Amino acid sequence: MRDSAAWHRLRQGNAEWLSPWEATLPVGDERPITSYRQMVRALRRQGRQGRTLPFLITYENQVVGQLTVNGITWGSARWANIGYWISESHAGLSITPTAVAVVCDHLFATMGLHRIEIAIRPENAASLRIVEKLGFSQYGVAPKYLHIAGEWADHRLFQLVAEDVRGSVLSRLDK
Repeated sequence: MRDSAAWHRLRQGNAEWLSPWEATLPVGDERPITSYRQMVRALRRQGRQGRTLPFLITYENQVVGQLTVNGITWGSARWANIGYWISESHAGLSITPTAVAVVCDHLFATMGLHRIEIAIRPENAASLRIVEKLGFSQYGVAPKYLHIAGEWADHRLFQLVAEDVRGSVLSRLDK
């Protein structure tokens, strides 16, 4: 909760930068989360249920973005998906690929997940570079996959499976 002011400043200062990629609720959906406090409560509740892992991305002791592991599924599937955003001023500094790699290593090595998925809009060149750097493979295209910026948007689907990682995901950034 203590990061509320920093998070709000970051989101407000990057509203235009993030708006093309923002998840939105379709008309008629349940009431949206309207405050940082509500968002944190929802993420904590989902975390206690073992479905979500929320992270703030920091750089030089400043909040610069957010990464959330969603849809954690146990049993015979053992997979999750990752979503993230970064401030415009910190894009291109390898902060996001590093954050994604560290979280992937945690999901594989500590939590024992088998597969990690990232869904990316085809025109999001920056995110496509992240999955390329980290060795994710595309396994499909999902038409109208997620409600983004007010409409249903197609996404390319990428995955990384535990057997394909030799060493760590983080070590892939050094290549």
